[in-house]
Amino acid sequence: MSTTYRHEMPGGATWSATVPAGRSITITALGPDANASLLLFAADRLDRLNLPDTLKAQMSACVRPPMTLMSDRGLALASVTHSTLAWHDCLTGFGHEAHLARFAPTSYQVERNDWRRPARSELLLELAKYGLGEADLHGCVNLFTKVAIADDTAASLAWQAGHTVAGDTVTLRTEVDLLVVLSTAQHPLATFDHPVAGVEVAVGPAAPVAADDPSIAFRDETARSLEMSRRVLA
Repeated sequence: MSTTYRHEMPGGATWSATVPAGRSITITALGPDANASLLLFAADRLDRLNLPDTLKAQMSACVRPPMTLMSDRGLALASVTHSTLAWHDCLTGFGHEAHLARFAPTSYQVERNDWRRPARSELLLELAKYGLGEADLHGCVNLFTKVAIADDTAASLAWQAGHTVAGDTVTLRTEVDLLVVLSTAQHPLATFDHPVAGVEVAVGPAAPVAADDPSIAFRDETARSLEMSRRVLA
């Protein structure tokens, strides 16, 4: 893939861009235990990522290749074409102020540009650039993060340290024109209180979807989501 755009995000940052259909977005972890919370909106705002439908239709509790990321109308917004990890969290959402409050207080007055903010605050600031707000927030995919059942009587979900190392990648193929929003704030269940690793985002042309594309062959529901996206573009 030739890259036409490359952007490096430090930990605790946000990024967004409108990306046309038929592009490849490769996100690379720049350090261990990176986390990138991903939101997807169709450029016309008629569709946005719907994780409950995405998981139910593809019989999964996580995001992994060759799944598609489906909208609330069942369109494939993007396909996961490659990942060095077999698990990207989509059960636990983005962090709030209360999650950071477990650790030491943080403020701009004391820490200046090292001030830590949760993903929810960062995503709202980014959405405001497009005239979107709190009502437009939806469940996110926490790329590079894995959660698993904890060893406790409540069978709660626990963040898995060491799941990601520097150089791990995940690649998405855009199936319709998209608004892509990312936050590299700390995962809400992370147990560490030190700066989270950043990620690199590279965007370039994707190969055309072939008849034997792994996402088409994965499940009937996945193939239908891609066909619906094709009809939207026709």
